[in-house]
Amino acid sequence: MASSYISNALQINFDSVLGIQDNYGMVNMFRALEATGLRGFLGCSSVLYEQELEQFFDTTLIEDGDITCAVSGKYVAISASRFAGIFNLSTDGLIDLSEVPNDLVLQARTLFSKSGTPVQFSCKKRLLKYEFCLLNDILAKAISVKAGSFDVVTHERFLMMTAIHFGVKINWSTILFEVLKEMVDRPQKEPRVLGLKFVFFLRATLRLLWERQQSFLP
Repeated sequence: MASSYISNALQINFDSVLGIQDNYGMVNMFRALEATGLRGFLGCSSVLYEQELEQFFDTTLIEDGDITCAVSGKYVAISASRFAGIFNLSTDGLIDLSEVPNDLVLQARTLFSKSGTPVQFSCKKRLLKYEFCLLNDILAKAISVKAGSFDVVTHERFLMMTAIHFGVKINWSTILFEVLKEMVDRPQKEPRVLGLKFVFFLRATLRLLWERQQSFLP
């Protein structure tokens, strides 16, 4: 089961894409994506282990707002603050995307459009400039937990794209942690790529716990 997710793993090499010389629009999009605080999450190495991924979803429980799971035979409690620390995620900003300023959303309808004609909040991504088509795909694969067509820009992703482009602060720590908890609460549905990224977080957490334990040894 997990092998079908691994083929869709997403990792962005920000140093490479920010060095592109002949596409200002693309570079500007990645700079905005980096500035919003997602570099640690999207740029992390997705070293994936099917057994650990399946074990995570088989053993995970939500207790007092934290996520408890077993990885490599060890139980780990994952808090929102630990989640934010591992990926260096922002902890300030909007949690409710409907609060993205409406004037910016209206500007984005024209700015994102390939033809210059304002697009709808939910539209076919082929109507967008290439860099915003790519941004939609990145958000769909790495952040969204809801299934759907990659050919369509959802209202939620349009608001995310608007906030990212205009530099509106987003509390990615809370948003992504809630997405993960939603995945845990819906075990009958296949987890999306966030589960793949989360394997990195789990292994990093175990390493930190091991290092902390070693610091108490004589």
